Order: sequence, then C-alpha cells, then structure tokens
Amino acid sequence: MSSISPKTIIPKEFYLQDPVKLAPKLLGKIFVRKLGDIYLTGKIVEVEAYRGKDDEAAHTYNGKTKRNDVMFREGGFLYVYFTYGMHFCANIVCGKKNEGSAILIRAVEPIDGINIMEMNRFGKTELPYSRRKLLTNGPAKFCSAFAIEKKDNGLDLTKEPIFLLKGEKILKNEIVTTTRIGIKKSVDLLWRFYIKDNPYVSKK
Repeated sequence: MSSISPKTIIPKEFYLQDPVKLAPKLLGKIFVRKLGDIYLTGKIVEVEAYRGKDDEAAHTYNGKTKRNDVMFREGGFLYVYFTYGMHFCANIVCGKKNEGSAILIRAVEPIDGINIMEMNRFGKTELPYSRRKLLTNGPAKFCSAFAIEKKDNGLDLTKEPIFLLKGEKILKNEIVTTTRIGIKKSVDLLWRFYIKDNPYVSKK
C-alpha cells in the first residue's frame, strides 16, 4: 500500500476506550503486518469484545497471570495467545491500564500480499476465489495467514511491524451484533460485531 506512512497509523488515543464501544469502530480498519519489505494488509470485518471486570469469558476475569499480562497494559498493544494446542489468536488491548480488556480479531478481508497469505496458510499460491474466502475467515486462520505467533505478543500497535490504518467508515446499519462464539461463560453478552454480508465473516 503506497499510502502507508507513520502519519497514517492510528494513534494510541484511539485504543483507550471501553472494548464494547471500541469493537464496532474497529470494523473497516486496515490491519497491517510488515514482513521484510512487504506489507500484508486486510480489512477487519469481525471482532469480539472481552472486558475483564464483568466478563467471565475474558482471560483476565480471575486476575493477572504470566499468560494474560499484556491485557493489563493500557490500550494499543497486541495480545497473542495459543489455544487448542495448535492455533494462535490475536487481540487488540484497549481501555486503561489494569482494566484487562481486549478485542479479538475474528476475521479480515485480505487486501495486499494475498499470495504470501496463501503460502502461509496452504503452502501454495493462486488459489481459486472459492478457497480464498477461507483464507482469513476465522481468528486462527487470520493469524496463520498474517504469520502472527507468540513472538508478536506485546507489540506496540502504534508502530511497525504491526499496526492499524483508518480504512473505511462502517455505518451502524451495516454492522451486525450477536453473542460471541466458542465460549461457555457470559454467553448472553452481545459483544460480537461483524460487517453485514461480508463473505469473510467466520460465521453468520
């Protein structure tokens, strides 16, 4: 993306918000990962909010541990965790320091560096469009395509190699709000948000 520059990176102040308020604002933002001289980019199309103080599904609900330490920082950091013994998931830490809040990136729509994403996910490139829809339509798929691993845990999102750009504004009537996926506690909270009719959403 020729428009990428330090001046276009979303500033820290944006992340210092309550996760439930911030989550729908992340839709349409551009997630950027720099690998060498190449930028992988994708539009965020699905997210879930997790708020430690009143959300039993949040990793921080029972307090600070070595695993969730990054979530207790102030907003603007990347929180990466390993799950099911095989997958990584990436979250955007938000709110004030010690609040323990973050937003899970569930799906993005690929924009730049698609061939590299395909290699990262499938070991080959130039997949048919029908397979391309499966490239980043889930939190673990997204991390695999963007080569996000444990070493990225704690990265500052206001500078390279991982950061967000403004992207496009998504109107309220284009946002679907539902309960979250794959959790067993606080299941009634309507804290999942996605762009209506986007083909890269993980689950309608």
